[in-house]
Amino acid sequence: MQVTIKKDIESGTAVEIHCHEVTAETERLERYIRRFDERIMGAANGQTHNIALEQILYIEAVDKKTFLYTPNNVYETDKKLYELETVLDEKTFFRCSKSVIVNLNKITRLKPEVTRNILATLTNGEVVVISRRNVKQLKALIGLD
Repeated sequence: MQVTIKKDIESGTAVEIHCHEVTAETERLERYIRRFDERIMGAANGQTHNIALEQILYIEAVDKKTFLYTPNNVYETDKKLYELETVLDEKTFFRCSKSVIVNLNKITRLKPEVTRNILATLTNGEVVVISRRNVKQLKALIGLD
């Protein structure tokens, strides 16, 4: 892939993708660029924050509430997990169990369990469980299958 940066417009940034053929990878690149600066609103300590997607370690639903976990804070959002799944990049954010979506870029280690679940250690040391129902999909997604 060839990457070129040209400074030639007065304000803002414009991105063009030139390709011989539109492939799944090209479409993924387009989605990534469109979502590059996308954020999710979350509340903590009575204040509302705009959280960048790349800051999120994982998202968890507990007692009909949804929480966004970052390295330093936990935020509550009014979105449901299924609503967030439609916004998040499916190659970056993975529904690892009924109640958790994990950022694959934040996983540092995977450890299989006797129960056929996988324990995923995140960059901050927290561990999330990849349900055995989702292990095959995870392996295919990260190229271990």
